[in-house]
Amino acid sequence: MSLQEVAHLYGNDAPADDQREAFRSGQVPVAVYGLGKMGLPLAAVYADVSGNVVGADVDSEVVETINAGECHVKREPGLPELVAETVASGAFEATDDPAAAADDAAVHVVIVPTPITDDHEADLSILRSVAEDIGSGLDPGDLVVVECTVPPRTCEDVLQPLLEDAAGHGEFGLAFCPERTSSGRALEDIRGAYPKVVGGVDDEATRVAELVYGEITDNEVLAVSDATTAEAVKVFEGLYRDVNIALANELATLTDEMGVDVNEAIETANTQPFCDIHAPGVGVGGHCIPYYPYFVINGFETDSPLLETAREVNDSMPYFAVETLTRELDAEGKDPENATVAILGLTYRPGVEETRATPAGPIAEDLRNLGAEVLAVDPMLDDAEAFDAEMVSQNELYDRELDAVVLVTPHDEFETLAWDRFDPLVVVDGRQSLDLGDTDHRVYTIGSG
Repeated sequence: MSLQEVAHLYGNDAPADDQREAFRSGQVPVAVYGLGKMGLPLAAVYADVSGNVVGADVDSEVVETINAGECHVKREPGLPELVAETVASGAFEATDDPAAAADDAAVHVVIVPTPITDDHEADLSILRSVAEDIGSGLDPGDLVVVECTVPPRTCEDVLQPLLEDAAGHGEFGLAFCPERTSSGRALEDIRGAYPKVVGGVDDEATRVAELVYGEITDNEVLAVSDATTAEAVKVFEGLYRDVNIALANELATLTDEMGVDVNEAIETANTQPFCDIHAPGVGVGGHCIPYYPYFVINGFETDSPLLETAREVNDSMPYFAVETLTRELDAEGKDPENATVAILGLTYRPGVEETRATPAGPIAEDLRNLGAEVLAVDPMLDDAEAFDAEMVSQNELYDRELDAVVLVTPHDEFETLAWDRFDPLVVVDGRQSLDLGDTDHRVYTIGSG
């Protein structure tokens, strides 16, 4: 078989080197479905490696932006340049017609949102819709790779029969490769900061996924037993962090009664090689850790009391922060009902725009319910419409008669805050990031008291 005949990889008996070269040379067209914060970097890397990628997204404005060589995803180092370069060279283009993208592709990579419902059930509606589009153009020998986080058994129990029904055959590969990427370092992560994990619904799908990702990453590719194991790897990573943070948060609530600095104790305990306790804070936000536990809690019949308890502990921390602030205001003779409180940081993590599940939301709501005037400062956001707060600039804070501050997210910009320009405040430091020992402010640090 000549290199020119290698257009599909699944079920292909050509030498592995020929298959790799076919992928790298663009002989094997790729479609990436979902061009959001993680999908666009992934598509751009695929385009850089293979030279033949179509990105599909239902948002026509996103498609127009990309086809103009521009990047709608902000604060991703190197991504605007990579998008411009791959689009200009013809290696990357975008479409708002996923079915059309599927018609031409031989490798289909899915990285769309998988949120949870109000009942904390996994919402696979977007994934199902994309799978229908892919199935309509799925040819024998194609490979489908799912990167979006899903409950274990989704590939085998949901997607495989759906794709077979839509395609009218089962002569394709289906594999899972967990997305292991963080905002602000997406290209670095995709290209090899961590090993890639792949698992297929059959051995041939695993082989092809391992071959493809061996070209995408500079790191190793870990092939696990099957797609369900690969799905579990991603979920387990999030569960570990949620449970570990819950331990740290619960310990932090004991600091006053114990009379110890829990943060100091944790830091010192972690010098022992078998101990790795995370840092406490005012809550757990983002589109990952607060949601993935429910893929297990509500996805299977077996009880998971530890996961449920961890969620309850972490969800309680915003309220702990408000209770602490109220107590400290009382100690200063200030009525929370008449207080003006500034929340520093609305996003869930420094330097990113993401606000999903951010603890700033319930903190603002609770303060409003107490009758406080709530101000919000966040250099990543243009407004605070999603929050029960008035958005102000950092400089505007100096002109407001503040009584208290809650630090939720330690953006770098807050390091320039001139604390000596405020009258004595009650400050709740939710991230152990403030050094106000030389000021007259009354500071309570979560975990340190």
